[in-house]
Amino acid sequence: MTAPWTGLAHMLSHPFMQHAFVAGTAIAAAAGLIGYFLVLRGQVFTADALSHVAFTGALAALAFGLDARLGLFVLTIGVGIAMGLIGQGGRPDDTVIGAVFAWILGLGVLFLSIYTTRRSGSNGNGAVAVLFGSVLGLSGPRAWLAAGIAVGVIVLLLALARPLLLATLDERVARAAGVPVRLLGLAFLALTGATAAEATQVVGALLILGLIAAPAAAASRLSSRPFRAMGLSAALAVASVWIGLGASYALPSTPPSFAILAVATAIFAGAAVVRRTATATTGSPASRRC
Repeated sequence: MTAPWTGLAHMLSHPFMQHAFVAGTAIAAAAGLIGYFLVLRGQVFTADALSHVAFTGALAALAFGLDARLGLFVLTIGVGIAMGLIGQGGRPDDTVIGAVFAWILGLGVLFLSIYTTRRSGSNGNGAVAVLFGSVLGLSGPRAWLAAGIAVGVIVLLLALARPLLLATLDERVARAAGVPVRLLGLAFLALTGATAAEATQVVGALLILGLIAAPAAAASRLSSRPFRAMGLSAALAVASVWIGLGASYALPSTPPSFAILAVATAIFAGAAVVRRTATATTGSPASRRC
């Protein structure tokens, strides 16, 4: 009975695991909350586009000898806001997102070429860390900074949650009630960009969408109450990170980003099965007769 607790204590005795849990927990909570609104607003494709923006921004910074986080945050938040300005009501449609997606991929190829020819000799692991995440390599100050930024995103999103929910569910009513729908949409996209930039450190640019979308999609299937679903989405995202980090520690050959996304995907699949089972039960002829 004491073996699991002993293993947990041993895992948490390592500073690199402590840093990973500190940063991973806060970032996952932010990703879960942001992801729920992305799912509710039908903007999941936005997160996919911003994941590529994050990669391009980091490569741009690395190519010119700057800190990758500078490019991550500046470009990801900036492009998120720009998409909102182009779209209607601060909510970009698929055409806008697709155009930005193609442009960003082109820039990514350019900066990758510059980086590999000029800078990769001095920092050969930079691009790999951006693509697949480096949560186990975070130092104490970087982990606490990442956690602080994620907490800031959470606080701001919760402050905007009620008007954002109203604008999401019924934009006309929100406008009539005096809600600044466009400004609210831009603020939400800025927070989404910051979350995408932060999540890159945990699961990498290639897998950001999974951490943001899978727990949120699972929560939306398990609860139809918005604020309960928001909390559930954050909890499922945090659980994905915790279990994924534990699995990666227990199986050293397993990358933490893969383990985290595997857990998130399994949670979504489980939620889909639960939802289908509940629907089949309540929708059966026998239940209708009752």
